[in-house]
Amino acid sequence: MSALDITDLTRVYKNAGGEEVQALGGVSLQVPRGEVHGLLGPNGAGKTTLCKIISTVLLPTTGRVSVLGHDVVTDTKRAKSSLGIVFGGDKGAYDRLSARQNLSFWAGVYGLSGSRRRRRVDELLDRVGLATRADDKVGGFSRGMKQRLHLARGLVADPGVLILDEPTVGMDPVAARDFRALVGELRSNGTTILLTTHDMAEAAALSDRVSLIDQGRMILTESPRTIGDLVSTYERVDARDVPEPIRQRIEGLPGVVAVTRTGDGVLRTETETPRATLAVQRILVEAEIREVARSRPSLEEVYLHLVGRRGMSVER
Repeated sequence: MSALDITDLTRVYKNAGGEEVQALGGVSLQVPRGEVHGLLGPNGAGKTTLCKIISTVLLPTTGRVSVLGHDVVTDTKRAKSSLGIVFGGDKGAYDRLSARQNLSFWAGVYGLSGSRRRRRVDELLDRVGLATRADDKVGGFSRGMKQRLHLARGLVADPGVLILDEPTVGMDPVAARDFRALVGELRSNGTTILLTTHDMAEAAALSDRVSLIDQGRMILTESPRTIGDLVSTYERVDARDVPEPIRQRIEGLPGVVAVTRTGDGVLRTETETPRATLAVQRILVEAEIREVARSRPSLEEVYLHLVGRRGMSVER
C-alpha cells in the first residue's frame, strides 16, 4: 500500500468573475512508504492546492486521495491523524509563548496529556535542537529556529506522512543545512515525506523521486539521477559580438531552445541536443566569431525549460 495514493485528481473553483478555473487537472501520483518525494513547480502550478487536498483542508472536485489507506473525503479523521504538515516561513507560532508552551499546546490539540505530553514535548525539542532554548519566548527566535519549531509541531503526533511546504524559504545557509539533516534523519526512520519546493537542487539532494507539476498537471516523475541525465542533454553556447543576421540563423536551428543577449553583450544559445550544439558552433566559426564558450546549464535552468518560463522565482 502506498503512503500517498492520488488518482485522477481535479480541483475547479470560480474566480471573482464567476468563471471556472482549473487548479488541478487529472493529477495522479503514488508515493511509497518511506519515500522522500520532491514536488516542484512554479507559482500557481497547483502545489499548494494539492497539499491542501491531501491535508483535508480542501475537497477535490473529482478523483481520489488516500493517506496510508484512509480516503481524505470518506475517512477524513483517520487521514488527518496520519499527517503532519510543516509550512515555510516564520508564521504560525505564538510569539509570546515559549517553545515548550507552543509545543505543549499543539500536543494537547492532538490529544496528548499529562506525563505523555511532557515527554513528547521534551523529546521533540531535543530532536530539533531547541532543548537549550525551550523556555525562551518564540518572538526572539531567528527564522531558522522558528522553522525548527514548525518541524517539531508537524511531528507531535508521530505522523506516518509529513508534508513539508517550502520548508527552507528565508533560512540562512547554516539553518537550511541543519534542517535538511533533520529531514535525512526522518527518512532513515521510515517517515514518508512530500517536499514542495522551487529549488531543484534541494529536491535532488533530499528526494528519492521528483515530480514536476505545471498548470495543474504532472509533467514527469523521475529519480533525481534521471533528471540529472535530462540536464546532461542540455547545453549552452556563449559568444560575443554576434551580428543580428547570425543570431536569426541560430534561432531557426532545430533543437535550439532559447537565444538571448546578456547585459554584457554576450549571445547565449541554449540547446537540447548535441547536434544542435554543433550546428550553433559551426555557424559561429563560419562567421569568424572568436569568443565562444560551451557549458552546461544549471538544474534550475533546465527546469525552467521543462515547465516553461512563466515568471517562476528560483531559490538559489
